[in-house]
This record gives sequence, C-alpha cells and structure tokens, in this order.
Amino acid sequence: MNPELFIAFLLITVVLILTPGPVVTLVIATGATDGVRAALMTVLGTTVGNALLIGAVAFGLSFVLASSALLFDVIRYVGAAYLVWLGVQLWRKAGQGPSLAPARGHVHAARGFVVAVSNPKTAAFFTAFLPQFVDPALPAQFQLAVMCAASVLIAAVLDSGWGIAAGLGRAWFVRPSRAKLLGRFSGAVLVGGGIWLSLARRPA
Repeated sequence: MNPELFIAFLLITVVLILTPGPVVTLVIATGATDGVRAALMTVLGTTVGNALLIGAVAFGLSFVLASSALLFDVIRYVGAAYLVWLGVQLWRKAGQGPSLAPARGHVHAARGFVVAVSNPKTAAFFTAFLPQFVDPALPAQFQLAVMCAASVLIAAVLDSGWGIAAGLGRAWFVRPSRAKLLGRFSGAVLVGGGIWLSLARRPA
C-alpha cells in the first residue's frame, strides 16, 4: 500500500461514514429506544451487509449493476420501499416508547443488514471511490482488499460508537418531547433516503 494514499483514504472514509445517513440514523434510533444491545445487533447486521456489498465491488458487482437495468431497479425500489416503511414506523410511533416494534436481537440484525445491502448506489460509489487510492505500481487486488476491509472495520467501529452513545444516553431520550423529536427526525431521514434512492440513476 502507498502510505500517503492509504492515509488519505482513511481520513476521507471516516468523514464519509460519520455523515448521518440511513444506517447511522437507524443505529441511533435503535439505541435510543431499545438500548445498547439492540443497537449493536443492528450494527452487526449493517457490518455483514457492508462486507458483502463492498467486497462484491472488488469482484465486479458494479459492472453487473451497470449492465442490468432490471437488477438495479429491483434492488433500488425494494431498498427504497423498506427505508420508507421504516421511516413511517418511526414517525408514527415517535414519543410512544420504542420507535420500532419490540424485536429480538436477530430481528435488529436483519433490519441493519437489509438497510445496508439494499442501496445499489453504495456499490456504485465505492466503485468510483476506491480506484482513486490505488497505486498503479502495486498489485491492485491486494490494495482493493485492504481498503474494503478497512472500510468495513471503520464503519463497524463508528456505527458502534453511535449506538453505544445513543444507548447510554437513553434516559435523555425518554422524555416524550425528545423521544418524539428523535423519532420524527429519524423517520424523516429514512423516508428521505428512500425517496432519494428511488430516484437514483443506474451507474454508467
């Protein structure tokens, strides 16, 4: 690995992953309403989903999505519908206790997994992002593998941090006004993410 390129990759990746999106929003909402364990189970699901999706980029998933309009649209609309559904549930139940229906750990993990893998734009983004940090003088596959692993690890650590913080600060969120505000904000972000995803264009 080229040290300078890799450091730049790590810094940019941290900033991008810290930016609130559907995954971070789901983790925070789950932690604030159902506790640290539920949030970490959600992160487990998103980590597995990220590993599969980002890893698949190195094996040409982006080219499949680029060549198959039908596959891209199916993933896009299913993902968009699920995000909107989750968002509506959070909005409707804001301030009424748990924002999502009470669930066992594997259900939280499944939710995280679906949210992580249901966005084909993630694959398209990493396809454009990762090659920018590949040193042509070194084996490309090894560099891509290292960056994929680093991306998944960084996402897992930072998402866990969000979940733990939200879970430990759960008492702060139990007040009806704050719980309602969090629920509606989280719901709006997820619905907005679903709408954005439904309008996404297939990668060229």
